[in-house]
Amino acid sequence: MKEHLLRCANALISVIRVIAGLLLAASVGVNFVNIIGRYFLSVSLSWAEEMMLFLMVGCVFLGAGLVGWSGRQVRMDVVVSLLPERPRRAFELLADIALIATSLAVAILAWPVVSMLAGFDERSEAANIPLVIPQAMVPIGLSLMALLVIIRLIVERGAGGHPGERPDR
Repeated sequence: MKEHLLRCANALISVIRVIAGLLLAASVGVNFVNIIGRYFLSVSLSWAEEMMLFLMVGCVFLGAGLVGWSGRQVRMDVVVSLLPERPRRAFELLADIALIATSLAVAILAWPVVSMLAGFDERSEAANIPLVIPQAMVPIGLSLMALLVIIRLIVERGAGGHPGERPDR
C-alpha cells in the first residue's frame, strides 16, 4: 500500500509541477508581451499586471504542496536541530501535524468565500477574470500540501524512516 501511495504522490507531484510551471511561463509570457507592447509599440495591456498576479498566486499555492512534500517549509528549528535524534523526530512530527491541521483549517474556512465569489460571479476589474479562480487556489493548494505531508509521513513511517529521510521523489 505504501508503494501505491508513493506512486500516487509522485504522479500528483508531477502534475503539480507541470501546472505550476505553465502558470509561471504564462506569467513571464504576459510580462514579455506587455513590455514589448509598452516600450516598442507604445501600447500596454491594461490587464497584464492583474493577470500576472493571479498566475503567480496559482503558482505559489500549488507549489506549497511540493514544499510540504519535501519538508522544506519555513520552520523555527534551530533549537530542535540541536536535540538528540528521538526528541528531534518527535518535534518534527509535531510540526508536520501542526502544518496539516493549520492547512486544513484555512482550506476549510476559505471554501465559503470561494463559494460566495462563484455565486456572485465576482470578476476582476481589469482582466474580467472570475475571482473564484485565483481565490480557489488558496484552499486547493493548502489541501494538496496537507495531503502530501500526510502521505509523506505514512511513507516515511512505513519505511522506518525519519522526517530527515524524505521519500524518493
